[in-house]
Amino acid sequence: MPASTFLSMFAKSPIKPIEEHIRKVHEASELLLPFFDAVYQQDWQLAADVRKKIVMLEKEADILKREIRVNLPRGLFLPVERTDILELVSQQDKIANKTKDISGRVLGRELLIPVSLQEGFKLYLQRCIDATTLACEVINELEELLQTGFRGREVDLVIKMVERLDRIEADTDAMQIKLRRDLRVTEQELNPIDVMFLYRTLEWVGDLADVALKVGSRLEIMLAR
Repeated sequence: MPASTFLSMFAKSPIKPIEEHIRKVHEASELLLPFFDAVYQQDWQLAADVRKKIVMLEKEADILKREIRVNLPRGLFLPVERTDILELVSQQDKIANKTKDISGRVLGRELLIPVSLQEGFKLYLQRCIDATTLACEVINELEELLQTGFRGREVDLVIKMVERLDRIEADTDAMQIKLRRDLRVTEQELNPIDVMFLYRTLEWVGDLADVALKVGSRLEIMLAR
């Protein structure tokens, strides 16, 4: 994004670049769905192509994060602290970073998801992406919150959305536990190193929901102040 365009976004609203950033990191996380579709098919070239898009989006998110840090005006007349906004962006950025790490490690290992786990893994991955989707929706309420002075019905709406995020994250915890149990049943049939990577992959994917919840929680803290 050209600097002039970015600064014009700030001129219109100090919140717009933060909303743009969360959309970018969410777009990256969504690409894990076609990435793992390629993994199930053992189409490593397609997986590599999807990962290139993830890496590109992660870099663009990094650029946005740095520009927000540099250009976010000091002394903003806002009902939130500048440091809170910067911390929020840092949490958002972890979604893209985690997405890049997951795709890189799976592709680097050419890690196969056992057929017996694929159905459950697909549901688990989708639920984790549900969390990043909702985190994106929550942050895109910031402009409305700003206009209402962080008061009124808009605050209630955001709080309910964060509560939904908490329920989604709890769902992913339960799904991860079941997948771990299913993996344990078949792990003796698999390469021991692959088993280690599979357990870690389950954790890494679950981290997406954890970070999405932290994004929502960070906004909730801002509301409480």
